[in-house]
Amino acid sequence: MNFTRWSARLPGTQRRAARDDRSPVPAARAEYAQADTGSGPPDGDPGAPGTRSAGPALEDLSARDILSRLPALVALVHGPDHRITYVNDAYTAAFGPRPLDAPAAEAMPELTELSLLPLMDQVLRSGTPRTVKSRKAGSGNSYTVTCTPVRHQKDKGHEGGVLVYAADVTDHAEAAERLRTSESRHRKTAVTLQRSLLPQELEQPDDLRIAATYQPGGTDAAVGGDWYDVITLGAGRTALVIGDVMGRGVRAAAVMGQLRTAVRAYARLDLPPHEVLQLLDGLAAEIDASQIATCAYAVHDPNEGLLVYSSAGHLPILVRDEDGTVHRAADPTGPPLGTGGWIHTSGTIALPPGSTAVLYTDGLVERRSEDIDEGVASLERALSGAKGSPQVVCDRLMRSLNITAEHDDDVAVLVVQHPARTGATAELFHNASLDLLGGIEAAPRARAFATGVLTSWRFPMELCELGVLAAGELVANSLQHGTPPMRLALRRTDRRLIIEVTDGDDHLPRRRRAEPGDEAGRGISIVASIATSWGSRRTPGGGKAVWCEFALPQ
Repeated sequence: MNFTRWSARLPGTQRRAARDDRSPVPAARAEYAQADTGSGPPDGDPGAPGTRSAGPALEDLSARDILSRLPALVALVHGPDHRITYVNDAYTAAFGPRPLDAPAAEAMPELTELSLLPLMDQVLRSGTPRTVKSRKAGSGNSYTVTCTPVRHQKDKGHEGGVLVYAADVTDHAEAAERLRTSESRHRKTAVTLQRSLLPQELEQPDDLRIAATYQPGGTDAAVGGDWYDVITLGAGRTALVIGDVMGRGVRAAAVMGQLRTAVRAYARLDLPPHEVLQLLDGLAAEIDASQIATCAYAVHDPNEGLLVYSSAGHLPILVRDEDGTVHRAADPTGPPLGTGGWIHTSGTIALPPGSTAVLYTDGLVERRSEDIDEGVASLERALSGAKGSPQVVCDRLMRSLNITAEHDDDVAVLVVQHPARTGATAELFHNASLDLLGGIEAAPRARAFATGVLTSWRFPMELCELGVLAAGELVANSLQHGTPPMRLALRRTDRRLIIEVTDGDDHLPRRRRAEPGDEAGRGISIVASIATSWGSRRTPGGGKAVWCEFALPQ
């Protein structure tokens, strides 16, 4: 086999003397021309100044010698069945000797392992070089392979060939694999941390039905700091939280966990939403001033049918009425948490029976190709037609907004429904209230009112007696320490009895130990000992509400 006939022609270079006839110094022109042509004086000394020995022309070098010395693996094949013409020493050392003129499909199994034979067919047909990166052979080594077409320059009708050039990139491939494994491990750690910090099971208030979903970004995106929470505040009220810590990785998830814990602690103070965010704003700056976080905090009161909310740089809450009309919480929002110097305010949006509220993070609606307002508008359209249980609505919104496993950002969605109850279910939910007028004579009227209401609700005798006792103590406490207007409210759900007394004084009561000789100070202690739970809060109008709950027998 004549190797030269099938070798790749390596183009040579044509040397050319560069002359500058405009040089004003003839001697300089001659010296320049002499140096450029590489010629010396006729009897010149090779080591004399101004002389340079000429290197060999590229045409004078043997292609076989060049290819055999390359550390890369080189093979030359010809014809449609890729018969072997040449393999260099590096190729033989890697895969062993290969018989010449044998078809590559039979004699070079490594090409099959690297999936190169179809590529070689394509190169032979198209005459265009092709490169594949980091292909792993059966030996475990990885190669980056370039297949270059080879045409004989003199015989135009002769079959062409393919020069296979393979560089061993095993070290690079292993390093890349270690990096991918490390990144995957870190991502799994962050996702595990993120999910462990989110509620493992959502609280389900008596008056609401709630579902949530969280989806981390795709495998190429590190996990973010999206979170949500549902907190029962007592007396039938529920706090709803959605937030987003900007950034990626374990740090964002850790900051998210601290903020979520702080929100739950502040929520137990039963403060208005804007005061909760005010406290959270200061804490966020202390945790990490470089981290930007947004948050929306809302409280649902079943007696008012409203969501009272405040937002720190977060996207607006959406509410869908029973007829499909979607409303957007339009009140202005404050800056993100941690900025300081901003006085947050609270707004309201109606959440009547039969309506659905959606709280979400920007990953649901933000796209690089469009303004975020267009994404919110798309969510409104999707929500207007989304019916079913809260979990069904969650899933439909995710599908409508094209959120897949490969989405490039974290997504958190919280869906809250205020069901419209009818029939037998509606009989389990009742409200009754009494304005407390006059002086101390209001106490017996309150006890009589509580007795009549609890009896009509067909509670067991023991529960009726405990309820009347608690109502009397709360009313007596309000008459002694509060100011008008005063009101006693009784409410029952399918799971609990709620007794609440409001008045115009904003000093919150506290439980204290009464001495044996004290004539007062035992009312709150009595309520705390007989009720399932109790608490107090300041009301928006400047007064306070003191409440207690009794769990109903199942």
